[in-house]
Amino acid sequence: MAINFEKAFGIHEAALNLKAQRAEVIANNLANADTPNFKARDIDFKKALQLAQSTNNSSLSKTHSAHMDSRIGTEIPGLSYRIPFQPDTGDGNSVEAQIEQTKFAENAMQYQTSLRILNGRIKGLITAIKGE
Repeated sequence: MAINFEKAFGIHEAALNLKAQRAEVIANNLANADTPNFKARDIDFKKALQLAQSTNNSSLSKTHSAHMDSRIGTEIPGLSYRIPFQPDTGDGNSVEAQIEQTKFAENAMQYQTSLRILNGRIKGLITAIKGE
């Protein structure tokens, strides 16, 4: 009997990938905290996970070579600009370093949690394969 890894790992594989992408986005925000006119971004995790797990892959198809690709700008699902808590500081930058650091730490803990769950499932599969 073949092992279905999608069933074995469930949603945690997609969650792990999204958390890694979110870490990159937040790190980019922190790196540009002093860049004038930089706008902080974040991933709406619930929305992105729903898109990643969606079985309905209905996408627009190009019927002419001059048509634009409908996927441009959607490389990371759920990516959007963050609305700052404090008003504009005058340089147009919307990064709030304390908020970004908190979000980064929170995301890191969630990443570790997903990783531990996947690790547990892999150990369970190994045990089942060995017949122990």
